[in-house]
Amino acid sequence: MSERSALRVQLDRLTREFAKFGAVGGLGVLVDLGVFNLVRSVTDLPVVRASVIATVVAIGFNYLGFRYFTYRDRDKSRRTREMTLFLVFSAVGLVIQNGLLYAATYGFGWDTPLQSNFFKFFGIGVGTVFRFWSYRTWVFRALPDPEEKEAVQAAEALLERAPRQATGRQPDRV
Repeated sequence: MSERSALRVQLDRLTREFAKFGAVGGLGVLVDLGVFNLVRSVTDLPVVRASVIATVVAIGFNYLGFRYFTYRDRDKSRRTREMTLFLVFSAVGLVIQNGLLYAATYGFGWDTPLQSNFFKFFGIGVGTVFRFWSYRTWVFRALPDPEEKEAVQAAEALLERAPRQATGRQPDRV
């Protein structure tokens, strides 16, 4: 495969992944904003507290969507590690998202329903950039392509044989 066609394949994969991430994330935004506005309308909770509740509900929804739709083809062998990393990176995203809402509400006094929804949505957008990078890099790790796996095994076998061929003896083991 030429470099250009390999790059094209990678770009196509990334585009499909981003589209799936966006579909799940878009529904997650609706869940987040819906729960946020529902909690604000039926309770007297402060804005940021209502937002944190909504974000936690959306995180649960998003995990199911990412695991079983967006990243269903990724490594499933270490679920505890995956869930732990997902929760850690989601918590960082929660702080980013709700930190912006907090700054707007308590730092600048922008707390009308329209302003709160705007900064909630803006915070979701900023947090999403971080989440996309962290989930695809650390949480839902890609399994190696069979061709790549074969190439790595061949290279490792070659490296193991090289010291024996050069000296005619087995390499020292540590």
